[in-house]
Amino acid sequence: MHTMWKGSISFGLVNIPIKLHAATEDKDVKFRSLHKECHTPIKYEKICPACEKEVENQQIVKGYEVAKGKFVVVEEDELKELKEAVEERAVEIIDFIKLEEIDPIYFNRTYYMSPDGGNKAYGLLRKALSESEKVGIAKIVIRSKEQLAVIRVYQDTLVMETIHYPDEVRKAADVPNVPAADNVTKKEIDTAILLIDQLTTTFDPEKYKDEYRSKVLELIQAKQTGRDFVTVKEKEPAAQMTDLMAALQASIDRTKPKSKRPGRPKKAAAKTSGGK
Repeated sequence: MHTMWKGSISFGLVNIPIKLHAATEDKDVKFRSLHKECHTPIKYEKICPACEKEVENQQIVKGYEVAKGKFVVVEEDELKELKEAVEERAVEIIDFIKLEEIDPIYFNRTYYMSPDGGNKAYGLLRKALSESEKVGIAKIVIRSKEQLAVIRVYQDTLVMETIHYPDEVRKAADVPNVPAADNVTKKEIDTAILLIDQLTTTFDPEKYKDEYRSKVLELIQAKQTGRDFVTVKEKEPAAQMTDLMAALQASIDRTKPKSKRPGRPKKAAAKTSGGK
């Protein structure tokens, strides 16, 4: 399992060296964008609309838009200095709480935590969290962003789940068209609760499948088996002139100025009445 961060967990004077591993993965079926005419993958280039030319990565700087069309430029060295000031490569547990106190809307991304030495201290925290039925609230810097996180036990392994800060969660009161009161009858409520009771079961994650993804993969497999696929159109190589004289003559012909069309002859001037 790929290690994406190394550091330590600290709570009180206890320090546990750990590694972070992504606990989930995106299994969406990803498609490439092809040119319909020749089925070549489309390139996405960084173009400056003002200069009308492609921009290299080293020519790009970070800017924060403070007003329409006005930016404050922040240099990479300035961001690096700020990052080093807060990044200590430690997951500092600052509080312990009950997991049910956190609404699921706050949860973001899950990581497994493996011990990087210090197995006894790892086991101590795992056991203490399990028996106290608590989770740790911690802070950690990942990819230049200070994250709030929950540390808990999952299947005998410590996991860390990053959670959103309160100002990152939009207010439910701002959701439009939510009715202010429940305009339902007692009979309707009783019937709905009866239906919920009939559908209530124990959560089994293996029961749920991504049916759309499965059907897309089946379609791709069927097309591949039937050899119903396209290939990238090869770029035709430029014709090479092996005869030096032929190449020279072709160059002359291509650069030869076009001959001017002969102009019409000028008409003779009309004789005036006084001329003889």
